[in-house]
Parts: sequence; structure tokens; C-alpha cells
Amino acid sequence: MTGRNDIQAITERIRERSKVSREIYLGRVADAAGKTANRGVLSCGNLAHGFAVCSPSEKVALGGDKVANIGIITSYNDMLSAHQPFETYPQLIKDAAREAGGIAQVAGGVPAMCDGVTQGQPGMELSLFSRDVIAMSAAIGLSHNMFDAAVYLGVCDKIVPGLVIAALSFGHLPAIFVPAGPMTSGLPNDEKAKIRQLYAEGKVGRAELLEAESKSYHGPGTCTFYGTANSNQMLMEIMGLHTPGASFVNPGTPLRDALTREAAKRALAITALGNEYIPAGRMIDERSVVNGVVGLHATGGSTNHTIHLIAMAAAAGIRLTWQDISDLSDAVPLLARVYPNGLSDVNHFQAAGGMGFLIRELLDVGLLHEDVQTVWGEGLRPYAVEAKLGADGSVVREAAPKLSGDEKVLAPATKAFQPSGGLKVLGGNLGHAIIKTSAVKPERRIIEAPALVFDSQQGLNEAFKAGLLDRDFVAVIRFQGPKANGMPELHKLTTVLGILQDRGHKVALVTDGRMSGASGKVPAAIHVTPEALEGGPIGRVHDGDIVRLDAEAGTLEVLVPAGDLALRPEPVCDLSGNEYGMGRELFAGFRQMAGRADHGASAFGTA
Repeated sequence: MTGRNDIQAITERIRERSKVSREIYLGRVADAAGKTANRGVLSCGNLAHGFAVCSPSEKVALGGDKVANIGIITSYNDMLSAHQPFETYPQLIKDAAREAGGIAQVAGGVPAMCDGVTQGQPGMELSLFSRDVIAMSAAIGLSHNMFDAAVYLGVCDKIVPGLVIAALSFGHLPAIFVPAGPMTSGLPNDEKAKIRQLYAEGKVGRAELLEAESKSYHGPGTCTFYGTANSNQMLMEIMGLHTPGASFVNPGTPLRDALTREAAKRALAITALGNEYIPAGRMIDERSVVNGVVGLHATGGSTNHTIHLIAMAAAAGIRLTWQDISDLSDAVPLLARVYPNGLSDVNHFQAAGGMGFLIRELLDVGLLHEDVQTVWGEGLRPYAVEAKLGADGSVVREAAPKLSGDEKVLAPATKAFQPSGGLKVLGGNLGHAIIKTSAVKPERRIIEAPALVFDSQQGLNEAFKAGLLDRDFVAVIRFQGPKANGMPELHKLTTVLGILQDRGHKVALVTDGRMSGASGKVPAAIHVTPEALEGGPIGRVHDGDIVRLDAEAGTLEVLVPAGDLALRPEPVCDLSGNEYGMGRELFAGFRQMAGRADHGASAFGTA
């Protein structure tokens, strides 16, 4: 099978490219690993500070070097619906650890911001960099060296990638990720999108819009559309960092709590003090990373992971590229239709068979590496299951259903929705970009139209309100890259461009910013690199230039003579308004150090 051979060949080229950096990384992991409890290197004064608030029996245990101690890294806050359930998890984990003969302590907290709250607001310019802050915050918690394994409580957009970077930076420690699950289904996403469009056109008021939004985002758990948060959960399971079947169980249920307790006990079982040591840095290798990319394509996941996966892999000395991600997309069929790639939400995906069905289908056709190590042990096949609550309150697992519960949501490999995953690299005289085509109709994947250039999403929205956009055009939104303003998601453009497309216009977006997993039905060439602030050609496009976006051929061009484009002066954009307010002044250093989008947009070296 061509797909199987392609997966092997791409994995091998990643392994070869990463050989030197991976060997250096694994050497560091080996140097950090100990044969006794890690706290054994601490002085008596160090240790006394580390267990000062523990019970007498815990102090006795921690004073020796035989009892394993779990460090809990939590992203709990009660403003963010996806992370609010984590309030009770530390006690669940501590109780489960005690039952298993170990100890657990909260090692530290990390920030967790919600892009849904900050979309279109100044705070959105901190979002991408929050990933690196989260990684560093987790590192501070774990740097006390009191711990033999770590349990990471995180769900949403930048939180999980940041925690993975931290987990791999402390690669000598076993790491288990514990999710909180999606909120129950509310107002269907397509109905919510219709109300947004009606509001943008002035046909309904703010009261109607707020009512629709509140019915959609209505309780604890992740948003139910398939954006970055739920893509994170898919990745953690298919890469073996969750326990099997853990991703999409709703919060506040007995099964959710049972999975959390089980994860704590499993973390204790895989420390260096036992017989099944599984350090995260050795566990996650090139095959695990490729499995994650395959899962992203098979489910039509978030474009944000074309940045995050590169940064996550780099933390383990693995050099993943956009071309790898694009080539894997060509080899992997789309098996899931979850909004915005369909009408159903992630709860429907779970009910149709969920991750167990998906993993089994991909394994059976050879599109996943089965011979990986996971937190559950050897091989990915044990993840082709469905987790259920046993009669005694523990987790039991059954083989994933042989048939999909709804083939309109989750298809078998023999009935894929399309032969490729729908993520593609575009290249041309405007640089390189990413496009997600799984939600874009085939007839809209090639757009050639005059450019309309804006330096902000607000500029485009104001032009729409003024009635200036009723025509065919390619919106070029520049100065939105990591160095310019932190690369915010330009989600506010989705509704306006969708309206214009529904009116019959040919429209597309080209930007050095981000759009996330909710980019939707409008063709969008995003993450354009080099960005405008670094002299990228996107900054030299003028109003009226003909731009051609061809997602089939993989090209992104402005149709002007090469000499003319090069001779155009560098554009000037006043970014002073992006440098302060809502904490942005504190992130000046991050903007200066930020890497390119195709290198993971990181503000620090990870390999």
C-alpha cells in the first residue's frame, strides 16, 4: 500500500535528519535519570523545605528513597470552562497515589488563557507566547527535583503544547497527561455560525447573538467543535501520553474520575523505582510524532498544530518540517467530519466510536506505527478500545466497535471522506504558507483575484461594514506574524469572509497570522513565512495586484514580474499600538526572539 510505504519513508527521513540532535537529547535524558528517588540528591535542608506541609507518614516516606512521588502540574482556573474541572483533580490524584503506596504533590500551576475570550482583543497577542510561558512555568515547578513522575492537567490551545515541551525537557521523568473532557452538546455549531453571520450583517442584535453563544458554550469542559483544544486531546491519545480511551469523556462523570485515578496509579507504576520505567523523552520518538501528524490529518485537526508539533518535536531533538506534515497529509485519508469540517461535534465523534475506532482503522491499514511505546506499555494496539466504568468503579476496556456508529461523522478507512488529510504547504513568490482544505469545497480551492491589503483584521471588518467588499478579492492581512504582534488568531475574519463567499463572491485570505482549527469554509493561506516584519514578500503586495492561491497545485503567487516585486520599498507599519496594554509590554523580548512559524515560532531554543 502506497500510504503505508509513504509513512515509513517520511518517518525514516525525519529520523535521519534528527540523528545528531536526537542523540544529544537522549544523552541528556540518560544523564538526568537516577536509579533511586530523584530527591535523593537533595540536602536535608532542601528536603525539609520540600515536605514541610506533608503529614508525618508522608515525611517519613519522602525522607527515604524507595517511595515514588508524583509532581502535579495543573492549569486549573475557574474562568476557563475546559480547565475548571481540574479543581478537584489534585485530591483525586493524591488519594489514588496513597492507595497505590506513593505520594503526589502539586508541583506548580501554569497559566491557561482562553482564545475564545481574547479573540479580536489585545490579549490575543499574548496567546501564542503563552505556550512558551507555560513550558517555562512547568519547568519551574519540576525544577525542585522532588518528583519521580509528572502528571499534567491541561486541555486547551497553547496549554497542552506548552506542557508537552516541558514534559520532554524533563524527559527523564515519566509523563501522563490527564484531560477534563468536552462539555455536553449545546446549540449546534452551524446554527451558532448562522447567528454570527446574521449579526455581522446587522440582521439580529447583540442580545440574540449572546443568547446563541451562551447556548453553545454553556458549561464545564472544552468547546465541542474540533479546534485546537480537542485536537490536543486526540494528539495526546494517539501519541500515547493519555491512558487508553481518556480523551473525550465528559467532565463530572464517574468514568472521568475513574480515569483520573487510574492515570495517577499508572504514573507511579512507570517510574524508575519500579520494573517498568518509561521516561517521556525515550518514549516519544520519531514514530510517535508521525503518529500524531497522521491523527491530525485523519481527523481534520487544527492548523495551529503545524506550528506546535514542530516545537513539541524539537523539544525531544526531533526535526519535523512543514514538508513532512504536508507529505503525510497526502498519504492519510480523512476519516472524521467534525465541525468545522462537518456538522457534528466532538461528542458525536465519541459516540460514533471515537479514538478507539479511529486508531484501530488506521492501524489496520498500516498508517500508524504500532511498534511505539506509550504510557500504557508497548504498542499502540491497546488504544484501539473504548473505556467504560466497571461495576466496582474502576475503568474497564472493550475492543473498539467494528462498525462506526455514524459513518457521516466517523468513517472506516474503506469509506474515507477524502483521500488526503487536507493540510497542504503552499509555496511561491509570496513565501510558504499552510492551507487547510478539508472544510473548503473543491471548486473554491483555486482563487485568482485582486488583492486588498490590510494591516489588521479590524481594517478588513471596517471595510466590510462600509460596504466596500462586495466583490471578488484576496484579503492580504500582513504584520500579524510572531515578531510583529505575537501572531494572534484572526478568527474575527471567518464570519465576514464567509458572508461574502455566501453572496457568491470569490474570496480568500492570505496572512502571516493564524486562523486556528475554526478556519472553516473560506480558503486561507495562513502562517505565511517570512512574515512581513522580516521583509517577507507578503509585505510588498499592493492593492489590485492579482494573487493566485492554488491549493491543488500547492502554489501561492502574486502575479507581478519578479523584478518589480523585489524593487518595491519595504512597507511601513506602525506597530507601537501593539507594544503595550493588556501585558503586551512584558512580552517585548518574546517578540524579538520569536522564531519563524515553520520553525515552531518559539521564543527559546528547544533542541
